[in-house]
Amino acid sequence: MYDIATRKRAIALVRQGFSINAVSKQTGVSRSAIARWQVNIEPVSLKSECPRCSPLGHLQDVAETYAYLLGLYLGDGHIIQYSQHRAPSLMVACSEAWPGLIAECEAAMRAVFPNNSVCRVRRTGCHNVKVYSQHLWCMFPQHGVGKKHERPIVLEAWQQQIVDRHPWEFIRGLFHSDGCRITNWTTRLVAGERKRYEYPRYFFTNKSDDIRKLCSDTLTKVGVEWTTLARGSDPFNISVARRASVALMDKHVGPKY
Repeated sequence: MYDIATRKRAIALVRQGFSINAVSKQTGVSRSAIARWQVNIEPVSLKSECPRCSPLGHLQDVAETYAYLLGLYLGDGHIIQYSQHRAPSLMVACSEAWPGLIAECEAAMRAVFPNNSVCRVRRTGCHNVKVYSQHLWCMFPQHGVGKKHERPIVLEAWQQQIVDRHPWEFIRGLFHSDGCRITNWTTRLVAGERKRYEYPRYFFTNKSDDIRKLCSDTLTKVGVEWTTLARGSDPFNISVARRASVALMDKHVGPKY
């Protein structure tokens, strides 16, 4: 019922952050059609080359971007395949409070998987950024049944080599997904008067012991001092609070935006 130009215009508006309802009113296209087009507007190529395994693979050319995407995946990403789709999808949930993060996530997916379909699906309070590819299992071998914190998460040798070459991008991905930069405060007695003192701090929070260790080991390699803070009896938080280490994090990671 709709020509390809109309379809592409509708999807372009969705990718710019408009809701499906708003795009439907603006274009006159039904909401159900727009939702379908987010998956089917650009057919998934079954012949696309694997970025890692194919002789034409370009993983080494985008290794820095892959390190960032790997961090996002380990934090807020998961891979799933529904029977009605020909290819599995990698989905990273990004809060709509951070439009810059949504844009960076989408750009990273498009760089690593240039021949595959990438889209945003708006949900309450967030956007799910998705890429469809037959090669996700190869690119993210940490996938498996169940939640990530309930199974071992170990990088393969080729992944560790990429992280070793691009540690800050890996750290950025982890902190952009499951981390934050906040302002803490305390009080000090100065000349007999108690004054409020504020200081910045980074947190990374994840239930997986393996993922937290990947984070802390990489922080140590780049010279960032960190501590573990328990949530009750659970050591789910990695904290970076020392001034020099926070300065390093500000230089290479920065707050989400």
